[in-house]
This record gives sequence, structure tokens and C-alpha cells, in this order.
Amino acid sequence: MKIICVCGFGVGSSLILKMKVAEVLKEEGFDVKVEAQDVTSASGTDAKLIFASKEIANQIKKVKCPIIEIHNFLNKQEIREKGVPVVRKLLAEL
Repeated sequence: MKIICVCGFGVGSSLILKMKVAEVLKEEGFDVKVEAQDVTSASGTDAKLIFASKEIANQIKKVKCPIIEIHNFLNKQEIREKGVPVVRKLLAEL
């Protein structure tokens, strides 16, 4: 399952978020692919799930997958609470 973390240019905060999301999902035992992307690329993604800030989430258009808004990209507990249930649900549907 492909998961993307998005920021404006795909090289700053999305990389930090990508690292934290990957850490959390690995700790939870998930074998998923996590990538960082810019907001333009994310609009045409084939990902199953997107993590982004509220501001970026509002800019992503035409996606058919869930978008999880993360307020503090360094807060693994927030990522875990918001992301893990969604990942579990998506994997169960595959």
C-alpha cells in the first residue's frame, strides 16, 4: 500500500512527516511504502492514503483517497492516533 506525505515542495516538512509516519507504521507492524511528494504531484496520486497539514490538505484536489491532517509533524502519538486506524481499515479492504 502506498502512502504519501505532502508539503508545498515535497522536500521539507513532507520528508520529516514521512520519516515519522514510517516509524509509527513500522512500530505497529505494517509493511507499507511511505513517500514524500509536493502538493501538485499529490493531486494526481495513486496513493491509498495521504498525510498532510490542514493548509496543504485544503490544496489537494481530485484525490479519491483519505487525507489525514497532522498538526504537529514530530508528534508520533498524533500520527498513531489518527493514522493507524485508517491504515488498518484500508489494509483490511485490500
